[in-house]
Amino acid sequence: MTSPKNAAPPSARNGSLIWIGIVVVIVGLGIAAVFLARGESDKSVEGQTGSVSVGGSSTTTGEGGSADTSGPGAAAGSLPAYDSTVAEDPAVGMTIPTVTGKDFDGNDITISGDDGKAKIILFVAHWCPHCQREVPLLKEHLDDVPMPDDVELLTVSTSVKPDAGNYPPQDWLESEGWSAPVLADDEASTVAQAYGLSAFPYFVAVDADGKVVARASGELSTEEFDAAVKAAQGG
Repeated sequence: MTSPKNAAPPSARNGSLIWIGIVVVIVGLGIAAVFLARGESDKSVEGQTGSVSVGGSSTTTGEGGSADTSGPGAAAGSLPAYDSTVAEDPAVGMTIPTVTGKDFDGNDITISGDDGKAKIILFVAHWCPHCQREVPLLKEHLDDVPMPDDVELLTVSTSVKPDAGNYPPQDWLESEGWSAPVLADDEASTVAQAYGLSAFPYFVAVDADGKVVARASGELSTEEFDAAVKAAQGG
């Protein structure tokens, strides 16, 4: 039995219990915050990145993303990285990689060189100021000068950053009235890497045989865009 002189006074015991309670509450709030943050992070990329396959096979990478890779950052059959300083683009004449993925609504979408269609493939990032200027410019231009029937315009939304500006990309593109089909790249930007993206915005012009005829990065004027479309037509 503890003698009264060695026992802690009631006020001291109560104070200790209060401090223990405060510590428990703080720890509990900290744990809850971690799980809430994790949940918000998972929720933030939902629907904005997708599951993609390059070259016919896939492996999971990150939040709902998948890709077939054959080396550090490169997908099988990928195009070389674009270099605007090189006079002759080594990708010209190469067949584009076949890519299968989904749009923001979960619908299947395929970009392929064997469908007999000439195409312009535009890669954009929601946080890129150049993309934010290029998209409305092209939208206004295409309202006046629609894409020709023999050339389709496809979009790849890539390099998604939930903590960056102008997020989410789906809302941004919808607010711009962008109606071209959009493939949602995975979190590893596998499609962008497979097509040799090195800067935004990025354009790949493809002829009806699925061969690259031209590539460009940075903001294009409407005249330059029309020239890319004509190149895809074989002009």
